[in-house]
Amino acid sequence: MELTEEIQQVSQLYKVLSDPTRLRILLVLKKGELNVTAIAAELDMEQSAVSHQLKLLRQSRVVKSRRDGKTIYYSLDDHHVIDILTQTFEHISHH
Repeated sequence: MELTEEIQQVSQLYKVLSDPTRLRILLVLKKGELNVTAIAAELDMEQSAVSHQLKLLRQSRVVKSRRDGKTIYYSLDDHHVIDILTQTFEHISHH
């Protein structure tokens, strides 16, 4: 992969992570796998709004989904994202 392509992918990841709602969803999923209803309840948001954000997170391979019957469960696709967020929150708290 060329450096230019990698830079584009990093930029895209930060765009996905730059939304406060998506950050809140990731922090909820840090606790474990949940369905849309549980995530929406935890964040006090409409289920449709959460579903929209989950779709974007899934397309960026930040979260993954698993079907169990009629229910779809979401979880973090890669814990490196949480490491990035943890380091960012630590960086912010130092200022």
